[in-house]
This record gives sequence, C-alpha cells and structure tokens, in this order.
Amino acid sequence: MSTQDNKKPGQGEDEVKTTGHFWDRDLCEYNNPLPRWWLWGFYATVVFALVYWILYPAWPIGDGFTKGLASVTYEHGDEEVTTHWNTRALLYRDMQTGEHAVRQRDMLEQVAGMEYAEILQDADAMSFVNAYGQGAFGTWCVACHQVGGAGVIGQYPNLSNDHWKWGGKPEQIEEAMVLGRIGYMPGYRDRLSEQQINDVSAFVLSLNGYDMDADAVEAGERVYSGHDAGCIQCHGAAGQGIESIGAPNLTNDLWGLVDVHGAEDDQARLQRVSRFVHDGAEREMPAFSEFLSDEEIKVLAAYVHSLGGGQ
Repeated sequence: MSTQDNKKPGQGEDEVKTTGHFWDRDLCEYNNPLPRWWLWGFYATVVFALVYWILYPAWPIGDGFTKGLASVTYEHGDEEVTTHWNTRALLYRDMQTGEHAVRQRDMLEQVAGMEYAEILQDADAMSFVNAYGQGAFGTWCVACHQVGGAGVIGQYPNLSNDHWKWGGKPEQIEEAMVLGRIGYMPGYRDRLSEQQINDVSAFVLSLNGYDMDADAVEAGERVYSGHDAGCIQCHGAAGQGIESIGAPNLTNDLWGLVDVHGAEDDQARLQRVSRFVHDGAEREMPAFSEFLSDEEIKVLAAYVHSLGGGQ
C-alpha cells in the first residue's frame, strides 16, 4: 500500500481540513468555516437590528410599546407637532413638505387667486380643478351627492343637472359651501284637508305637463294662491321658485325630493306628490368653512360647477 493510501481524510494539500477527530479511521469532522464576507454581513444585521430597536418603535410593553428615539415634526392647524416616529405622522409631514405637496399647494393658491371666469377658461387651471376637486368631492361630498353628483331622489340634490335652489353660478355654489344650507317646506297635514292636498298636488303636476283632472287643477290653483297654503309666497305666482330663499322651481319637471318620474302612472305621481305636501321636508347641508380653507372651497366650487349643472 502506498503512502498516499495511508493518509487520513483532510490530510492532503488540496483537501478541506478536519478538526483532527476521527472515528473508524475514515469518519472525521471537517473544519469548513463560513466565508468571512458572510460572517461580516451577519454581524452587520445584528448591529442594524440593535440600532433599529433604539431609534424606532419596536418592542411591546404591556398595553403600549417602546417609542424609540426618532421623531417626526409636522403642522396640525396652526401648531407644530413633534411626535415619535410613525407612518401616520410621516404621511402628514410628507403631505405638507413633500415635493408633490408643495407643487399642489402652489397650484391651489394660484387657482384660488383667479376669478371664476378665468378658471373656467384656463385649460391648466381646470385640469388642476378636476384633479384636486375630484379628490375633495370624494372626501366631503360623495357620501350624500354620490359619485358624479347624481344625488339621491328624496334625500340629496342632484348636482349634475341645471336645477339649483340657491343658484348654480360658481359664486353661489361657493356661498352655499361656506354658509351651509337648510332646505325646509312645512307639512300641510294640519292646515289643509286631504282633498285640498290632492288638489294642490294636481295643480303642481299640471304645471309640468301631466294630465290631471281639470276640476282638481282649478281647485288646486286656488289652494296654491290662497292664505291657508301660501305656496305662492315661496314658489312665486308662476311656480318658478325664488333663489334667494332656496324655493325650487315647480315647472321644470325636475323633482329632487319626490320620485315623480319613477311612478307607474299619473295617479301614482299624484299620490307621491300629495304625500310629500302632507309630510313636508327638512334637509340641511353643513357649512364647510369649518373643515376646508377658502382656497379649497373655491376649487371645489369650480369642480361642482363643472359637473354639468352650473349656470
């Protein structure tokens, strides 16, 4: 047998070294250490973890957690707030100081400084209005007025048609947002008889071209103009409404609070309008000056106007 044959594993020049422990002559424990670069990488992750635990929120403690040493400063209203590092505070700061936020704020101030006539004619301004206004509308308005401003019949007005109780000019829309609106019509159940309610309802439907009983229409016109109902005081002699008090036009066949078009026939329409006259209605839109800045309200007013219902 040659000398080479008598060597144990791990003793050759090109072989991986062993620890020197052997069993049954050829069963040995190799010494194959991890690469140095891998070890340093592992040590680096340990150091990184320790630094992270110190700087950022990390470990749960009872009902809370370690807050870390890192902090975030942002503005809340007119105050400067500094809090421990967290993603919510970081988002607030980025929304105020990020590159996109700064450009958005500059554009908001630029558009808000323009007259409505200029905004509506300026392609860049309207591009910003549509982008920013859509987001603001989705946050503050869509819950009531629905996507696209279609509204809900019997609940919230449609902003995409040309039926505006307080006027549809941009300035009037802005005023409504700043001040809020309260729409009210009293219920006539205690002032008019059932027959009078049916008659005045038939008269109002006839103003919109619906085929109603002639005698009921004639009697309803007297109720409409008479002292007991007093409809003429708010809706005018011709039934076209008064913008200054938010009284709607009763002659344009646009029904915000009564689903007239959804009724099966004229009799069903009469019943629906009569029920509304009997019960009355009260609706309120809050004043958004408590939630939005003047600049935001102006851009949002221009966006609502662009939905298709502006005058």
